[in-house]
Amino acid sequence: MVADEGTALDVEVEGTSIIVTMPGTCFRVTYFISSDPPTLTQSNVLVTDAHADISSRQFETLAWEAANAKERELSWIV
Repeated sequence: MVADEGTALDVEVEGTSIIVTMPGTCFRVTYFISSDPPTLTQSNVLVTDAHADISSRQFETLAWEAANAKERELSWIV
């Protein structure tokens, strides 16, 4: 779990994907490594939650930061 500005995120790795969710909401986004050149890329599907305390854009920003931190930890992209 990653904490950022009081917002908790769950970051999981499944194969070559990084999945970021926010407990207590429907927010969910998946990132994967694309090739040539290798980069972390967000999938086209972002599950949002109109009833959450933060906006979809705020979640997307926090999720991107968490996914990048996990990618660096895993050394997927050199």
